[in-house]
Amino acid sequence: MKRISQREIANLLGVNVSTVSRALRGLEGVSTELRQKILHLAKEQGYRPNPFAVSLRYDTTRTIGIIVPDVSFNHFAHIVKRIEAEARKEGYMCIITDTDDKYENEKYCLELLVNMHVEGIIMCLSQETTDYAHIQRLRKIHMPVVLFDRDADIDISSVVINDADSARKITNYLVDRGAQRIAFLGGPNKLKQTSDRKHGYLEALHERNIPVRKNLVKCNYFSYNSGLTDTLELLDLPEPPDAIIATHGLLVTSAMKAVESRGLRIPEDVSIIGYMSDWVSDVASPRVSFVKQNQKEIGLKAFKLLFDQMNGDTCVQHVIVKARFEVRDSTR
Repeated sequence: MKRISQREIANLLGVNVSTVSRALRGLEGVSTELRQKILHLAKEQGYRPNPFAVSLRYDTTRTIGIIVPDVSFNHFAHIVKRIEAEARKEGYMCIITDTDDKYENEKYCLELLVNMHVEGIIMCLSQETTDYAHIQRLRKIHMPVVLFDRDADIDISSVVINDADSARKITNYLVDRGAQRIAFLGGPNKLKQTSDRKHGYLEALHERNIPVRKNLVKCNYFSYNSGLTDTLELLDLPEPPDAIIATHGLLVTSAMKAVESRGLRIPEDVSIIGYMSDWVSDVASPRVSFVKQNQKEIGLKAFKLLFDQMNGDTCVQHVIVKARFEVRDSTR
């Protein structure tokens, strides 16, 4: 059934649209008898106010935009779920868009949300993004914006985990258990998240006086195929790795598949540590030792920063959420 409008209610009762509007909003200037007729008809016909019409009238949409590289990926889904829960508490609705981890899609999603008059945007950069002009323009139009999970060296508030420190700790953990040829599987080098985690990995090797082998560092693309190809190349080296740090769930999965395809055992021949969700770790065989990222806190902090901006806070803040290492079965 078609939703009835204020104009149709006015036509049915033979009154002005402005009269109907005043009655529905509880304003003065409408007799008690006529107000009751309008309210009765509106309820009977299932009238609902049009939120977009209201937003245009009052220049507030009570909506925020969320941009993620892959909404189906468990890690991002958990963060979005928390952002949405926090937004709901404050009376905001979320519009969620997916870039498929592509720069051009990211620009399109950003433009789309701005044109929809959202009041703020929380976004995770695509792994292709190296030019941030489209994001920096948001500050020029006074659009509140917060980056999460992947940030950049730009003047925009962000929420990330302790990338460098967590990578340093897990590298040291592997060294303490006898690993000497630790491989690093990362995303694009230009992605700050990758460079920070790689920095922590290299820092640990220097601390423990272990030579850095460039051929053990693979930083290409966050994808299953990329991880599979890179890991197979690592395993074909004259001195293959005895441990692998994979900085994305897809890279963890592909690394495990590659190791098994060579007839090697995890962790007896190759230890693996990943950045991934706990339930994904637990369903893998063997269960993967992993860096546990507090997705709920990331989502909560990201919305809090955005909400403060929407209420006039102009300070740029970079929040670090501490991750912790969970030992499972994939490490010696």
